[in-house]
Amino acid sequence: MHDMTADTYDDGDTLGGRITRARDLASLTLEEAASRIGVTDETLSEWESGRSEPRANKIMTLAGVLGVSPAWLISGAGEAPQSPGISVAVDEMSGEINRLRELAAQISTCIETLESRLVTLTRAAND
Repeated sequence: MHDMTADTYDDGDTLGGRITRARDLASLTLEEAASRIGVTDETLSEWESGRSEPRANKIMTLAGVLGVSPAWLISGAGEAPQSPGISVAVDEMSGEINRLRELAAQISTCIETLESRLVTLTRAAND
């Protein structure tokens, strides 16, 4: 269950879980992320598993390296990182929806034209 208040949003995950999720979405191995953050692989592994927590200065470094806000990293507040594949898929779907709307408008115009012709032909045939 999610707990939402005016200032925070609990995404149901832990600090370690958010670190792992952000690292995965940044496509960084544990070793690569640890090197960029300036800690050992073991330290980062302990943070991700929840056996220990980073100090405030490392939270800021973590957020920068992982491309997330410190607030999200600490509490889950704010916008969570998304897979780049998701945003590409959303863009593609939006483009396809727009293309289909244009086609629907063209079809509607064609139907109106045919209906008008049909009315004209029906009148001519009845005269």
